[in-house]
Amino acid sequence: MNTAVPALPTAPSSKPDSKISLPWFALLALTGLNLFNYLDRQVLAAVLPSVKEELHLSYTEGGMLATAFMLGYFLTSPFFGYLGDRMARKWLIAAGVAVWSLGTIFSGLAVGLWSLIAFRVLVGFGEASYGTLSPGWIADLFSPARRNNALTFFYIAIPVGSALGQIIGGHVDKAWGWRAAFYFAGAPGLLLALGVLALREPRRGASEPAGPAAESAEKTEPSGFRAYLRLLHFPTYLLVVAGYVAQTFAMGGFAYWAGTFLHDVHGMEKDAANDFFGVALVGTGLVATFTGGFAATWWRRRHPAGYAWVLALSALAAAPAAWVAVTHADLAVTKGALAAAMFFLFLSTGPVNTLILETVPVAMRASAMAASIFAIHALGDVWAQFILGALADFFASMQRAMLILPVALAVSAAFWLCLAVRTQRATRPAG
Repeated sequence: MNTAVPALPTAPSSKPDSKISLPWFALLALTGLNLFNYLDRQVLAAVLPSVKEELHLSYTEGGMLATAFMLGYFLTSPFFGYLGDRMARKWLIAAGVAVWSLGTIFSGLAVGLWSLIAFRVLVGFGEASYGTLSPGWIADLFSPARRNNALTFFYIAIPVGSALGQIIGGHVDKAWGWRAAFYFAGAPGLLLALGVLALREPRRGASEPAGPAAESAEKTEPSGFRAYLRLLHFPTYLLVVAGYVAQTFAMGGFAYWAGTFLHDVHGMEKDAANDFFGVALVGTGLVATFTGGFAATWWRRRHPAGYAWVLALSALAAAPAAWVAVTHADLAVTKGALAAAMFFLFLSTGPVNTLILETVPVAMRASAMAASIFAIHALGDVWAQFILGALADFFASMQRAMLILPVALAVSAAFWLCLAVRTQRATRPAG
C-alpha cells in the first residue's frame, strides 16, 4: 500500500505570503516556546518540598509525580511522530502548547496525589507534540552545514527554561505558595500557542542538498506504525539512542532530585538550593550547549566522526564529576562538582539531537525523534525519578540513592565510545 507523504501546500511565488518565513525568525520563535516547555516541566521540582509537605507525600510519591509526566510524554510521542510525518506540524504543535499550559495551570488546583498525577500526565501529553515535531521542522529550515548550530540554539532552552523553572518556581513558592508557581508558569503558553500559527511550515526535506542521495532519502516512505520497526535497521541511530537513554537517566535524576538532595543531605534552605541549582543550570547549560554544539560542528567539518566524539568525551568527563558531587561531604566541593557534571552533560545537547535526525532518512525524521523520546524516557528518566525516590525511602538516605546516577553516565560513555569508534572506522579510507 502506497503511504507516500504528501507535499505540504505552498503559496504560489506570484502571490505575497503573509506568513512569517524567515528561518532564523522561526528558529527564535520555536526556541522561545521550547524555553516555556522546560520551564513548565521543571517548576514541579522547584516546589516539590512544599508540595510534599502540604499533600503529605513520601519520597516515592514525589517520584511518582515525575513519572506521571513522563508517562504522558513518552507514551504519546510515537503517535505524534506518526502524525508529524504525514500532517501539517504547526497545528499539532499549537495544540500541544495549549494542552501543556492548561495542564500546568490545573496542577496548581490539585487537592491530592492522584489529581496532581492526572494533571502532570496532561502536561506530558501536550509537550510530546512539541518535543517530537519541532526538531524536524528546524532540520527542514537549515542545510546540513548549519543544522547542528541551529539545533544547538534551539536546545539552549533546556538549561535556560529549566533554570527559570527552578528559580522562578522557588521564589513564587516562597512569596505566594506552590500553587501560584504553577499558575505563573502555565498562563503565558495559552497566548504563545497562537503565535505558532503565524509561522510558515517548510516542506519536508527542503534544506537537503540536491543529488542522488537526497532524492533517495526523499523517496523513502514510512509504512504506518511499522516505520518504527525500520529504525532497528540503522545501527548508528541505535547507538546514539542507547547512550542517550543512560545519559537521560542520570540527567533526569539530577534535575528532579538535586534541590531535595542539597536540602536534605547538606542542609541548604529550599530557596537557596533552588537558586544554586537554577543559576548553575543556566550558567553551565548555556556555555556548555554552545561550546559543545559549535565545537562539534567544527570537528565534523574536519572529520565525519566529530559529533560522535563530542558525545563520548562529554559522558566520560561527566561520570567522575557526578560521583564526587554525590559522595563528597563538603558542600562547596559538592556544588562545584555538581556544576561540572552539568557542564559536561550539556556539551552533547546539540550533536546528539542532530545525529538522531541525520542517521535516518528524511521522511522518517519525526518518527526517529518520537522513537528516541519514547526510549530515553521509557528506559531513562521516567524510572530514574521514581527509582531514586524509592531507593531514598529504602535506604533512608537520598545520598546513597543518588550513587546510581554516575554509574548511568559510565554506561552512556560506553555506548557513545562504541558509536565514535564505529563512525571512525566507517569513514576511514579503504586500504
